[in-house]
Amino acid sequence: MSSLSLWVTQAHQLFDNALLRALSFLLALASAGLVVWEPIHFAQAIGGFDLIKSPTLIWATCSAMIYGVGFVPRHWYWQVVFTPFIALPILSYIMWLRFSY
Repeated sequence: MSSLSLWVTQAHQLFDNALLRALSFLLALASAGLVVWEPIHFAQAIGGFDLIKSPTLIWATCSAMIYGVGFVPRHWYWQVVFTPFIALPILSYIMWLRFSY
């Protein structure tokens, strides 16, 4: 195991918490549900879907769902791509935008 792989694995062990996983799963489920249920209203609430927000929302939802169900990617580079360190703040911000409307 390389030192980079070991470092990424140790960094992700900080987030290995059942409560945080449940929160991540609920955020991902809520964002996916809101987009599917009423996409126009959701888009208006967060300021519209544009070239940055749409892919970021999709990536953050997928990453949070992967983390929330407890799946841990085998290779370090997939752990970096689907990291909850970035996905959770993005989803939290989007949900804050939606519900502060």
